[in-house]
Amino acid sequence: MGWITKQNILIVGLGLMGGGYARGLKRIGYHIMAIDTNAESIRYALENEIIDEGSAETNPQLIRKADVVVFAVYPHLIKPWIEQNQQYFKYGIRITDVTGVKSCIVYDVQSILREDVEFIAAHPMAGREVYGVQNSDDGIFHNANYIVTPTEKNTENAIQWCKDLGRLLGFRRVSVLTPEEHDDMIGFVSQLTHVIAVALMDCSDNTHLVDYTGDSFRDLTRIANINEKMWSELFLMNKQPLLEQMDNFINEMNTLKEMLEKDDKQGLCEKMILSTKRRALFNKK
Repeated sequence: MGWITKQNILIVGLGLMGGGYARGLKRIGYHIMAIDTNAESIRYALENEIIDEGSAETNPQLIRKADVVVFAVYPHLIKPWIEQNQQYFKYGIRITDVTGVKSCIVYDVQSILREDVEFIAAHPMAGREVYGVQNSDDGIFHNANYIVTPTEKNTENAIQWCKDLGRLLGFRRVSVLTPEEHDDMIGFVSQLTHVIAVALMDCSDNTHLVDYTGDSFRDLTRIANINEKMWSELFLMNKQPLLEQMDNFINEMNTLKEMLEKDDKQGLCEKMILSTKRRALFNKK
């Protein structure tokens, strides 16, 4: 099943990411359906033509119509939703997701799926510091990274299908990692950065800082405006990789602290030169 024919796509969870997928895929001609427990989100999406059909309840009729299902809900909700509703899936459909953790999700989901249904996981590396379908915008995908995380149970056709989905949505780079490689990487580039931003905001209760701060502080703490329910779940579901990355960061902080205590200007300069060199790789061209 490729992306040439115009299919019925069901999005389960119509928040920021689900809304972004809906907008992007509807714009290029797909029939978009959505299920979300928030009736206001469904109403808004219908009124603003983000989706074609929607329901605030699990709707077997919509599920039966779907050629593709995209899960954009909290990670712990995916497996029970599938267990309760996969009897309504069309024969041979493919499902994917947008979740930020993989090892603790992918294998469990694949283990309970019908043999004719294939789950190929993916992670769109994009987001905003706001929530809900009302703030969704598929433009956040453009020039962003998209990661496909197959296992041995996935077919080459499904892996290519999922990669093609990323390209359809406008992602700049599409990569493939194992679930374990993904979780190690995400523990560093995403979860650790959120830990640092939260710790930085929480270590001072000076409410007047906003009167004095500059752009560097605002840039560094931008992601401290955080969805606490989602991110605490992501942290705990990727606990071990994140703890390892936190230990590495604490060790680096201790090294810098020791250099400062010893007035080691040369050591500090070398650290800064290294960070500048590594940061240059991330500059967008």
